Amino acid sequence: MNVTELTPFLELNNGVNMPQVGLGVFKMDDEQAEEATRYAIDVAGYRAIDTAAVYGNEAGVGRAIAASKVDREDLFITTKLWNDNQGYDETLQAFEESMKKLDLSYLDLYLIHWPKPQLDKALDTWRAFERLYDEGLIRAIGVSNFKPHHLDALLAQANIIPAVNQIELHPMMSQIETREYCEQREIKIEAWSPLMQAGELLDHPVIQGIANVHSKEPAQVVLRWHVQSGFLVIPKSKTPERIKDNIEIFTFELSPEEMLQIDSLNSNRRIGPDPDKL
Repeated sequence: MNVTELTPFLELNNGVNMPQVGLGVFKMDDEQAEEATRYAIDVAGYRAIDTAAVYGNEAGVGRAIAASKVDREDLFITTKLWNDNQGYDETLQAFEESMKKLDLSYLDLYLIHWPKPQLDKALDTWRAFERLYDEGLIRAIGVSNFKPHHLDALLAQANIIPAVNQIELHPMMSQIETREYCEQREIKIEAWSPLMQAGELLDHPVIQGIANVHSKEPAQVVLRWHVQSGFLVIPKSKTPERIKDNIEIFTFELSPEEMLQIDSLNSNRRIGPDPDKL
């Protein structure tokens, strides 16, 4: 079986199936995102791509999708609404702009990029998300970087429960509270920065030791931990060899003891912004 056939899907709370592993294109320009996306889809076998309006590379991702030999219906495309565009009318306009850049007739997943409670626009933004979902323009809607208290405020008035919460998540920042909150409400957790920063996690003796046991790369071990933990995961790379390695994680399995060893690395070590302070 090839990688595409091996990659599991997770069922979201509205019945939509999402590939568990996708490519993230954060900090890539348009050209880099186009090249990485084309390689990921056509060569490495990825079927999920994650971009965002603020990345400035939606057009590059769109060109790669248009040029791909893979049917659009077999791809799962995510983008995110930036903070400056929160609000009902602003969201509808921003969505239209993203769709033009991506050159798509529908989106698989749309996320509110950050909660930004100080803006007091999340509820109006979510109403626009619900409208776009009801109109069939988006297959699933969700949030990113929402802590439990951000979700509490949203769910108090939402008609639709978010399908996904995309958060910073890696073995040194395991986000137990948010994970448990979302699991109770059938909101899937998606990990951004799943490999943390180059060196600090991948050079850790525990990760190195497990990688040696399985004759795998340290990054593959960490991504396998994500998959076995039940997370959606979007490792970012523009290097063909790493793009390929990052999805070739379905021919080995970590033991319960190895999973616990990796779990034990948690130190609540956040490398990105705190959603309450951004």
